[in-house]
Amino acid sequence: MQPAYVIGNITVIDQDKWSEYCSKVPTTLSPWKGELVFRGKQVEVLGGKYQHSDTVVIRFPSIKSLNNWFNSDAYQALIPIREQAANVDLISYQS
Repeated sequence: MQPAYVIGNITVIDQDKWSEYCSKVPTTLSPWKGELVFRGKQVEVLGGKYQHSDTVVIRFPSIKSLNNWFNSDAYQALIPIREQAANVDLISYQS
């Protein structure tokens, strides 16, 4: 099985809603063995153009697990909060 990753490029527009969303995501990861690898704020753009302020990286044991997490009722219930809280580009990758 090849690990799969979700990378989220984020611009927060409502910090309170974003904090609420972030506090609820970890419980949605557990059933799918998702692991938060990194969550951080941009310090400096060293090359090119990057419009977002924050980034998150989540690792899953497989692309199937990642897709099951994303499509789960638990995560889908958080999407309205996420959409109110931030502009987010989510991309899946497989290594």
